[in-house]
Amino acid sequence: MEVSVLASGSKGNAIFVELDGTRLLVDAGISASRIKKGLTEQGIDPADLDGILITHEHRDHVNGLPMLSKWYHLPIFTRRGTMEHMACRDKIPGECFRVFEEAFPLGRVKVMPFGISHDAADPVGYRLQGTETCTIATDLGFVTGSVQSALEGADVMILEANHDPELLKRGSYPWHLKRRILSNRGHLANSDAAWALVRLKRRPRQVFLAHLSEENNRPELARETVRSILAQQGVEVGLTLTSQYETVSLRA
Repeated sequence: MEVSVLASGSKGNAIFVELDGTRLLVDAGISASRIKKGLTEQGIDPADLDGILITHEHRDHVNGLPMLSKWYHLPIFTRRGTMEHMACRDKIPGECFRVFEEAFPLGRVKVMPFGISHDAADPVGYRLQGTETCTIATDLGFVTGSVQSALEGADVMILEANHDPELLKRGSYPWHLKRRILSNRGHLANSDAAWALVRLKRRPRQVFLAHLSEENNRPELARETVRSILAQQGVEVGLTLTSQYETVSLRA
């Protein structure tokens, strides 16, 4: 398995996963040029991708789709509600879209979408299952039972650790935006990510802490908050911080 988080944060998100020979891009929220550069640096030709999986329609998850579609005409897998609410939908050839409702095979990987709690039309996370399992769960206000189940047994996961509630409350964001982030349809706090890991019966090999807020979090604070809670509960997992600006990769 190879996982490369090309970018993660409020300015744009894109994740590359290769599993059992199947090459997938999850979200395309940064420019197509940056996606191409990031993949090329990993030795991947974007034309060789088996598909793009979209979690939801917010700009920071779909911004690069029109140009990627123009260059490579790749299949785009999405919920119908997500597709219909994309502001950039008219710039993407209709034949590129592959609407799904349930789990589906893609190459040698079983793609298992699961619902997440976020203020979007029909947002999902993904459990990618082959000889190993990778789960991607970001942009969620809280960890529901279905999310916890999707995390269980994953070898590698990309899990949101968006904010520290106290930093958020003291920060410069207007109250309506603070309320959105703190709500059950907002973003996951550092401590909530930690407790989701504590509840797992089988520990992952590696966890990428993702979608960190530049305004309401700090990389070292996210890491130490999660690590401290895990240590108090006698849990050990590998933690890796993702970045808005640099690719973070794992080969296993």
